[in-house]
Amino acid sequence: MPAYRFTWPSLVWWRDKEFNEFFERYGEIQENMDRRWMLYQLALMSTHLPGDTAECGVWQGAGSYLICKATQSGAQQRTHFLFDSFQGVSAPTELDDHVYWRKGDLSCSVEDVKLPDAKVSIHPGWIPERFKDVADRRFSLVHIDVDLHQPTADSMSFFYPRMNPGGILICDDYGFMTCPGAKKAVDEFMADKPERIVQLSCGSAFLIRQSA
Repeated sequence: MPAYRFTWPSLVWWRDKEFNEFFERYGEIQENMDRRWMLYQLALMSTHLPGDTAECGVWQGAGSYLICKATQSGAQQRTHFLFDSFQGVSAPTELDDHVYWRKGDLSCSVEDVKLPDAKVSIHPGWIPERFKDVADRRFSLVHIDVDLHQPTADSMSFFYPRMNPGGILICDDYGFMTCPGAKKAVDEFMADKPERIVQLSCGSAFLIRQSA
């Protein structure tokens, strides 16, 4: 990759012992470091808020591990909900990158998910069929990492109205050329909403929910 730009190795968090142990645990030491660091920081920002947390698109559970680590260490009682088909991604549509994605990519069994000692609830199934399980819940942080247009659209439309004021909704795939459908789904849904989408240099994006 001749156009690759190296991230500065002088960044302090590169030498964070606990965080590097996390990367070794999930085998992500060579990729995803900046995105995972930002996810952890955003999760820490949400800890003062009431409400549960959720992740749509779990794979081996690295994102959920960080969310639980950040949000379940204080006095706030909350549950972290995990939604995934555990059969890989669904079939891409014309709005997605057909060259990059194939149905079944990123498949991972429930047994392969590594989680911390935390209060979690796992809901296997294609998005959005299991969202009804938490229809009566409110959320402080939701991480959407489903790569494709339709599951991203379904996740946005379900969780956005259930975010508590100040809650953080993150789209992991927003800034990736391989996930044009995810960006389109977020942009379409947010077109008439008051919140601003903040795109991060690591490829993710987030918004902070205003008062309903």
